[in-house]
Amino acid sequence: MALSSSRPHHHLLRPLLRGFTRLRGAWRGRSRTSSQAQRVPGQLGARGGAPGGVGAAGPAAQGYAYEVQLMEAERQRKADARAEAARIANQERKAAKLAAAQTRAAERRAFEEDFRQTLMKERAEKLESWRKKEKLKEQKKAEQKELLRKKSSMWLSEDKIEQQILTAIMQTTPL
Repeated sequence: MALSSSRPHHHLLRPLLRGFTRLRGAWRGRSRTSSQAQRVPGQLGARGGAPGGVGAAGPAAQGYAYEVQLMEAERQRKADARAEAARIANQERKAAKLAAAQTRAAERRAFEEDFRQTLMKERAEKLESWRKKEKLKEQKKAEQKELLRKKSSMWLSEDKIEQQILTAIMQTTPL
């Protein structure tokens, strides 16, 4: 990447970029064996030298690596905070959903109980009405039987009927 000299602020970045490319190249070319400890960029090597055990890297490169580490740590902290906020919001949403479902279930149970009570009351009223009607029918039948019994006791035998007819004919008054 060639830097143009027409931009005045690029001359400040060149040493940083040079140091960074040295660090990057050192990490690429390095063979990792089990005997060598794995180093993290930005930490001092075993000899107390520059990061990653590279030769004399300037303090600007070390500062840049440290800044990169700080930015990565900040990014990770923000990501963790977002994840925690999302987890808490999800828990709150689930709790609210559960509470709403419990409220709806309680309302539904109350409605069903009220509906059942209303049905039981209506059934009881219908049964009572039916019983009253049946009782009235029985009373009417009993009254009809009693009336018929009374009328039947007034019946006359055939000879008395003839006599009654003759007296009725004779006692008629002309108009």
